[in-house]
Amino acid sequence: MSLLSRRPVADVVARVLAAGARRATPRALFPEIPRRTTGTTIPTRHGPLPATLYHPPGRPGGAYVNAHGGGFVLGKPDMDDALCRFLAEHTGVVVVNVDYVLAPGHRFPAPCEQLYDAAVWAAEPEREWAGLGVCVGGQSAGGSLAAAAARLALRAGGPDLALQVLHYPPLDLATPARDKPVPPGTRPMLRPWMSEVFDTAYVPDPARRRDPLVSPAWGADVEDLTGIAPAVVITAEQDLLRAEAVTYAARLAEVGALVDHHDVPGVDHGYDQTGASPGLVHAAYSYLAGKVSDAVSA
Repeated sequence: MSLLSRRPVADVVARVLAAGARRATPRALFPEIPRRTTGTTIPTRHGPLPATLYHPPGRPGGAYVNAHGGGFVLGKPDMDDALCRFLAEHTGVVVVNVDYVLAPGHRFPAPCEQLYDAAVWAAEPEREWAGLGVCVGGQSAGGSLAAAAARLALRAGGPDLALQVLHYPPLDLATPARDKPVPPGTRPMLRPWMSEVFDTAYVPDPARRRDPLVSPAWGADVEDLTGIAPAVVITAEQDLLRAEAVTYAARLAEVGALVDHHDVPGVDHGYDQTGASPGLVHAAYSYLAGKVSDAVSA
């Protein structure tokens, strides 16, 4: 066990990384798409949850609750500004971009429970899109939280989610990153030391990382997924996390819940945030927008 797997050390490193991330400027994409936003606060069991609503050009056709990435310890909602604008513009949904709590200040299960509570809020009858489809999705750590929110909805018997979107998600924290298969011919952006910090800050007890809300792709998770929200799983070909997402996609397919698994070729984790060509990102977002549109109109 390295020093980074010890809780006090991981917490310090996580806070240092988070401070640097807060100063980062999100990648500017699709300036032609306007930003129509309002702010709101969603009540959750872990306190008020700030959220930015991205409005479509016309009447809303549903809602998409979005969670950003950042290893559960860093990042901010405006990382996903381009994605949120794109989805609102091209699907007609209201995108609810949430500012969920981060580790180590708030560890598992607080972030995934907050995202589930946001999905419950989005499905309430007083919302302007009431009666229309509600989706939940996220990038990287946000994809893990979306998978957990969908699992919580299954356990609770609601809300009835139209779609869960798992975009290059980490779905097996029970397996150390150093033991995960590296895609052939690649040097993935995610390094084992980064996962040590993120995983320890989010779930300090290694045994608890086996929880299905943390590691739904871990082999010992045998919980029945029948009835879980339909899923779109998007992976990056060169991502260290690709194999676990493929594994979970197969589990979802077994119960008829997999809408599609889409592998973005030639890119690594966080490709849309870290320099993939605007054309490639546009294609990936267009694919996602099509699946969201299909889900909320079904």
